[in-house]
Amino acid sequence: PPPILPVPRIEDRPRFAVLEREIPATKAVLEDRKKTARPEFDAWIKSLTPEIARRFAPQDTPALEMPLAEGKDAATRIRQGGEEIELPLLLGKDSKWKEGPDGRASLSLHGVVAELPDVGDYEFDQPFTVTFQTQFDEFERPGAIVARCTGGSNRRGWTVYSDQRRIAIDIAHEGNENTLRVMADKALKPDQWTHVAVSYDGSATAAGVSFFYDGKPIPKKTLKENLRKRSIRVDVPLTVGGRSGADLPAQGIGLAGLSVWGRGLTADEILGLSLEPTFEDVLKRPADERPKSADGLLDWWFATFDSPYKSIMATLTALESEAAAIRKRGTIAHVMNERDEMAKAYILDRGEYDKRKDEVKPDTPDILPAFPADAPRNRLGLAQWLLLQEHPLTSRVTVNRFWQEVFGTGLVRSSGDFGITGELPSHPELLDWLAIEFIESGWDVKKLFKLMVSSAAYRQSAAATPEKLAKDNANRLLSRGPRFRMDAEMVRDSALAASGLLVKQIGGPSVKPYQPEGVWDAVAMIGSNTRDYKPDTGSGLYRRSLYWFWKRSAPPASMDIFNAPSRENCCVKRDRTNTPLQALVTLNDPQFVEAARVLADRALEIGGDTDESRMEFVAERLLARPFTADEVAVVKQSLADLSAWYKDHPDEAKQLIAVGDSKPRAADPVQLASWTMLTNELMNLDEVLCK
Repeated sequence: PPPILPVPRIEDRPRFAVLEREIPATKAVLEDRKKTARPEFDAWIKSLTPEIARRFAPQDTPALEMPLAEGKDAATRIRQGGEEIELPLLLGKDSKWKEGPDGRASLSLHGVVAELPDVGDYEFDQPFTVTFQTQFDEFERPGAIVARCTGGSNRRGWTVYSDQRRIAIDIAHEGNENTLRVMADKALKPDQWTHVAVSYDGSATAAGVSFFYDGKPIPKKTLKENLRKRSIRVDVPLTVGGRSGADLPAQGIGLAGLSVWGRGLTADEILGLSLEPTFEDVLKRPADERPKSADGLLDWWFATFDSPYKSIMATLTALESEAAAIRKRGTIAHVMNERDEMAKAYILDRGEYDKRKDEVKPDTPDILPAFPADAPRNRLGLAQWLLLQEHPLTSRVTVNRFWQEVFGTGLVRSSGDFGITGELPSHPELLDWLAIEFIESGWDVKKLFKLMVSSAAYRQSAAATPEKLAKDNANRLLSRGPRFRMDAEMVRDSALAASGLLVKQIGGPSVKPYQPEGVWDAVAMIGSNTRDYKPDTGSGLYRRSLYWFWKRSAPPASMDIFNAPSRENCCVKRDRTNTPLQALVTLNDPQFVEAARVLADRALEIGGDTDESRMEFVAERLLARPFTADEVAVVKQSLADLSAWYKDHPDEAKQLIAVGDSKPRAADPVQLASWTMLTNELMNLDEVLCK
C-alpha cells in the first residue's frame, strides 16, 4: 500500500534520474501546446455540424439500445436489432423513474426492471460490449446491472455488475468452478453520473476484458480466471437490474442510455459514445457561444486532430513506458508521507479534553539549538534540526550506540538515556572527539567502525588479570579488550561462516531455516498463510539470520533463546543471558549440527592426512589460532573417545551425519560422525561464542 518510492536497479538509476526530469518537462510542453492551440480548437468547434459529430460514434447499430428517455409510465421505447419497439417495465415500489444525466430521465434500479429474451445470447468466444450511464447511491450494495445469466451458485452466462461502486463482469459456465471474473480497479464517485463501457473480445481471458469510465480506459484486477472455453449460452432472457430469477438484484443504482453491442467496440468508438451528450449540447448553441461550453471536448480534439500535440504525447508515452519498465524491474521502498493538515494540540484547562485554551505550535526545547527559521515545521524539518552541526546529542548518541556494538557497553552505559537520570560518560573527551570526527567525516558509519576496531583499545588482549579485575572489574576504564557473547544472529551466522555453508547473497525475499515442527500452530488462525511452518531447501537454509521470516507471535526459537528482541518495540540495548537452553541450541539444533558436520567433512577432505593437521584446520576456522599443546591433548582424547563410541554404534553414526539438507561427502560414517561431534564440541567453546 502507498506511500512508496520506486527503487530502480543500480544500472537503471542514471537513466531513471534522467526520465524523472524529462517526463515533467514533456508534460509542461504538452500543457503549453494546449494553451497555444486553443484558437484552432475554437475555430473547429464553431464549424462543427451534426454530420461531422456523428462520424466519431460507431457507425453500426447496437443489438439493443435502451435510451430510457420517457421518465413516466411503465414502458419504454427501445431499439432491438434496428427495430423500434415498446418494452414493458417491471416498476415496483422502489424501482422508479428519476432525473438522470443532464436533466434527462433515468431509472433507479431496485431489482429486475426488464426482460428481453432475444438479446445478448453470446457464446464464450463471441465478443460483445455493454455501455450505459450510471449513478450510485452512497450506500449501494453489490448488484447486477444487466445480465444474461441464470441465478444461484451454479450460474451460467454473463453478468455486468457493481460491487463497492466498482464495475465488474462475470462470465461463467458453472459458477466459481469455471468462471472469468474481472473488476475495474477504480470506484465510481457516489451521486455522480458516469458513462461506463465494458468490452469483451471473446478470448476467455482477463486480458480480453476492458473497462472505460467517461471514455477513458480504467485499470482492472482479475478476481477469477478459470473459464475453460466451455459454453456459457443459456435459455433465459437478458435482464436489466439483476440476474434471471431475481438473483443478485441491483440496489441503489441509477441507469440511463443502456446499449448492448454484438462486437467489441474500439477505444475511439467508446470515447465517441461518451462524448455524444457533449456534442449534442454544443450543437444546440450558436457558433460564437460554442467554445465556452466545449471544454469537455478539448482533450479529445487534441488527441484526435492536433498533430503537434499527438507527437508530444507519443514522446511522453514512450518516456512513461520506459520509466514503468524500470520500476517493474526494480523494487519499492515503503515511506511515510506528511499529512496535508498537521494534527493540532491545545493547552487543556485543568486537563479536561473538552476545554481547550491556546493552540500549541510545533517547536523544540529551548535548552537545545534553535529550530532553523527556514526549515518546515514537520518531520523533515525535525530531521534537519537533528543534524545541525551544533546539535549536542545526535552525533554523541549515535557514536555511543556504535561503541556499544563494538565494546559491549557504551561510553555512556545508559545508551537509551542521555538525560539527567542517565549515567555520565566514562570518557567524556573521547565521546566528544568521536562525535566531531563522525560529523566531519560526513556521517560515514563504515569509517567510524573502522576507526573503532583498529584502535589500540579494541585490539588489546581480553585477558583479565587479578589486578585488572580489582581496579576495573566492569572494564569501564578499557583496561582490556571487550569480551561478551555474540548476539543471536551472529551466533548462528558465525557457525555457518566457519563451516562454509553461509550464503553471502545480499538482499532478496525472506527465508525459512530449520525450526521445531509445529512452531506456528498454537498462535495461528485456521486458514492463515502462516499457520504451517515449512523450512526452505537449498540456499534458503543458509542465508544470514537477517533474512529470517519473522512471525512476531512466534519468533524463531533459537533467536529468542539467545535474547533477540521480539521486534514489537525498538530495542536500544539487548539483554545478554547465559542459560542451559542456549547450550542445548548450539549442541542440538539441526543448523549447528549440520554446520559442525560440514566443517568436519571439509577437515577430512582438505585438512591434511593426519589428525593433528585436521585439528589445526578446525581450530583456524573456529578460533582463528592454533591449539596450544595442552589443548591438543584434550582434543585428541575427545576424538578417541568419540571414535570408540561410534565404532560400537554405527547406526547412530549414520543418523547423526544425516542431519541437515546438505549431503555428506566422507565415505566412512563412523569417522565423519566422530569428527562431527568433536567439531560440535569445539563450536560450543566460550572463545567461539564470544567476541
